[in-house]
Amino acid sequence: MGMNDQDRPTQPRVGVVGLGAMGLGMAGSLRGAGYDVGVHDLRPEVAADFARDGGTAFASPGELAATVDVLVGVVVNADQVEAVLYGADGVAERLRPGAVFVMCSTVDPGWSAELEGRLAEHGVLYLDAPISGGAARAATGELTMMTSGSAAAYAVADPVLEAMSSTVYRLGEQAGLGSKVKIVNQLLAGVHIAAAAEAMALGIKAGVPAEALYEVITHSAGNSWMFENRMAHVLAGDYTPLSAVDIFVKDLGLVLDAARPERFPLPLAATAHQMFLQASASGLGAQDDSAVIKIFPGVDLPEPVEG
Repeated sequence: MGMNDQDRPTQPRVGVVGLGAMGLGMAGSLRGAGYDVGVHDLRPEVAADFARDGGTAFASPGELAATVDVLVGVVVNADQVEAVLYGADGVAERLRPGAVFVMCSTVDPGWSAELEGRLAEHGVLYLDAPISGGAARAATGELTMMTSGSAAAYAVADPVLEAMSSTVYRLGEQAGLGSKVKIVNQLLAGVHIAAAAEAMALGIKAGVPAEALYEVITHSAGNSWMFENRMAHVLAGDYTPLSAVDIFVKDLGLVLDAARPERFPLPLAATAHQMFLQASASGLGAQDDSAVIKIFPGVDLPEPVEG
């Protein structure tokens, strides 16, 4: 092909670390957009499986980092981001100066803001870029990205962000603003799931057929995106974890952590957090987050349909 250095910014070399439900879809949508995607996952077979259809699997995040202009981190939490960047493999040191690390995890906004400065010591640019939309939208390149960071970081990473998402919100020049918006989104998401579960449990306990209740509520003012989406799992009796109870134990914990230094009260978020904690303590932590409905006593929930 003979691409010279002047052409590089139009097609930055891109890598994805973390091929879970979201990361796998994001890497796939980048590949579909014409990128030769480098990938790494703690499960080597997952990365190798992805690379069979195009792209390159790397045995370590450091080896991947050394080859790319944009490295997208899609791991679970801040501890895992720390392990990727500053673990034994030294990703922060192996990214070339001027490369961009795109951080897609849900994290404490203060931590994200600090990370920008820490990476700058290595000459690495940073985008605070939490995501929303779920695995299906990740696979079709239709995520919502809540981003913040420097103009220099956007200049390199823009085409990669566009390939992964339907909407890239640019929220400011300081890292942390993207994470603050994500925290507000997770407050609403967690409260809405908890409220949906409480309402559905009440209706079923009161003797309303679950299907009829779902049909009426989804065509009434009390509906929410989360009621419509998650209570469908309850109707199916299917608690396969698309997003697990323990994710909201973590995310609502981050919401409460963010408000605590401000002494800002979050009564609904606190109650929803306790509901997910109760579900987790009951052994439901790895089930779909809609399983929070199981904390209500004496509710005859729909069973999975066989076949």
